[in-house]
Amino acid sequence: MEKNWSISLEHEEYVMDMELVIKDALEAVEMTGKGFYVTIVTPDSFGHPDDYLAEALLEYFGGRIELKFIDQCGCGGFVLRVWKNT
Repeated sequence: MEKNWSISLEHEEYVMDMELVIKDALEAVEMTGKGFYVTIVTPDSFGHPDDYLAEALLEYFGGRIELKFIDQCGCGGFVLRVWKNT
């Protein structure tokens, strides 16, 4: 995707399935074009995304991405922004 965009992984099937959250987050970053970012909203049921998602993203993409935790939503979900460098 050749633009900045966001994906919500905080509802329905995601709330109880951490593997699905990680899988779909990896796919979202993969789809993001170089020089752009995807904002990923994760469910509050798994806690802070630095505790599980950031590690998975960095393990898979390495130095090709940069991560920044943005905030916790009023609805309880967490917002993580991932820039794709290459």
